[in-house]
Amino acid sequence: MSEKNKLSLSVQYPDARLQASITRAKVRRWVQAALLAPAELTIRFVAAAEGQALNRDYRGKDYATNVLTFAYNEGEQMADDAPTQADIILCTDVLEREAAEQHKTVEQHSAHLIVHGVLHAQGYDHMDDAEAAEMEGLETAILAALGIADPYADAAG
Repeated sequence: MSEKNKLSLSVQYPDARLQASITRAKVRRWVQAALLAPAELTIRFVAAAEGQALNRDYRGKDYATNVLTFAYNEGEQMADDAPTQADIILCTDVLEREAAEQHKTVEQHSAHLIVHGVLHAQGYDHMDDAEAAEMEGLETAILAALGIADPYADAAG
């Protein structure tokens, strides 16, 4: 979670609905907060059709989901200074719906999903309870440092 980690970042808005409010500068700040090592990342905001197609084609799940992370060098033996490489796809339709359902701003939810995706790109996962607790703890700490409330506080019911 250091500002010193080198970051090459591309932010794409094929679905431009959030381009004015979720700016490249905000995305960079959120990504940088979650980086534990150098990275080359693309953050892409898509509509439901593209999100569903990607989730179906790569995960076998035929619905749009909030965030997809495609980590390209996950599990590879890398040099210590080799950057993490990943595409992180956010589905605007799902993101906006979830933000409303969870009584959060779209900005807060976007920050959370980007931090979540960046952690996935760096090898974190939530396949079991211990992994989930570790990842959620990191997310909560990173978001708190950004001035964003615990995204899991209301989900613990």
